[in-house]
Amino acid sequence: MDRLPLPQTVLSPRDWNEHPPYQYPAYKSSMSRSPTLPPIPLPDAMKNRYAPVYGAGDLGALDHDLTANAARNGTPLGERIVVTGRVLDERGRPVRNTLVEVWQANAAGRYVHKGDQHDAPLDPNFLGAGRCMTDAQGCYRFLTIKPGAYPWGNHSNAWRPGHIHFSLFGEQFGSRLVTQMYFPGDPLLALDPIFQGTPVHARDRLVSQFTLDATQEGHALGYRFDIVLRGPRETPME
Repeated sequence: MDRLPLPQTVLSPRDWNEHPPYQYPAYKSSMSRSPTLPPIPLPDAMKNRYAPVYGAGDLGALDHDLTANAARNGTPLGERIVVTGRVLDERGRPVRNTLVEVWQANAAGRYVHKGDQHDAPLDPNFLGAGRCMTDAQGCYRFLTIKPGAYPWGNHSNAWRPGHIHFSLFGEQFGSRLVTQMYFPGDPLLALDPIFQGTPVHARDRLVSQFTLDATQEGHALGYRFDIVLRGPRETPME
């Protein structure tokens, strides 16, 4: 079902104290790829324009199930997990019928991408990408494989903690968000410049919570990750 038009509202200014800086010396590549000129303000008519409208008809039946949407001759290797949560706007209201996209490494810490030359096996039954629509309560749900850590060359013996990338639009282009979800108790979080670059008070918003409520008995453990697109408790950007 396509999203119904909603009354247009003016978005509050983004609170940049909730997000990592564009340039963070410990995250080396941020120094060369971040903007060096001030942003160009957009007219209000552009900032508050509605995002693209997606419908369930645009999705495949297995797009939300990363354990099955690329299966060729079996099931992917690794720990099956459910990742679920709610997408909320700056006023705490559910963002209904909006597209949520994810991508991730496999259980060995390898992406299906020619640029990833990590000496770890590819899984012929795992693509590492999926998408779904939120429901009337703003809820989304994915079934996937828990991603592994991988070396990334930022500094000596640097390893990225297991994480899942999220991309969301929300109801307006001004609420566009790309972020990362991490797992509780990961010892690499204390050593990761990308996670550490996020302001201390906002880091917990990037860490999912284990929950039995989302666990699929006998099949997959469950993690909850709520996403706020803007406002006082907005989820930090990637």
